[in-house]
Amino acid sequence: MKQPPLRLLAAAAVMLAIAGSHLPAAAQYVWLDEKGTRQYSDMPPPPSVPASRILKQPGKAVAPASGPAAGSSDGKPASAPAPAGEMSIAEKNAEFKKRRMEQAEKEKKAAEEARLAAEKAKNCERARDYQRVLDAGERVARIDKNGERAFLTDEQRAQESRDARRVLEGCK
Repeated sequence: MKQPPLRLLAAAAVMLAIAGSHLPAAAQYVWLDEKGTRQYSDMPPPPSVPASRILKQPGKAVAPASGPAAGSSDGKPASAPAPAGEMSIAEKNAEFKKRRMEQAEKEKKAAEEARLAAEKAKNCERARDYQRVLDAGERVARIDKNGERAFLTDEQRAQESRDARRVLEGCK
């Protein structure tokens, strides 16, 4: 009897190895972790994983399409029902979006308050400077509606001084 060539034996060995490599895949566990990600293993899932999240295990059929195994095109579950007391992925996502919106509103409000505070401080500083000028007795000139220079009278100066003090009271 003639022996088969060495090439033929090598090819047969490779084919047997490839065929045998699919056997462990048949004895795989598939489950969804707490984040909703599919996990694959030849070991059973941890005891903390509820039975409703185990998608495949050796000796049992795959979960029905309406359960957690029903997924989107990216391989993740569309919306796996969460056990009592636990939030679903969609609920967690909605809560995250809500918190993010609230944080953005807080930041917007804080920025507006800071802008208003800076504007008020600037106005207070201007009122202080103007009050100093009025108290020093310097002549204060304005441009009238004809475009000519006109100096404040004593009555106008007193009124301007009262107005500046009223503004400064709000600055305290």
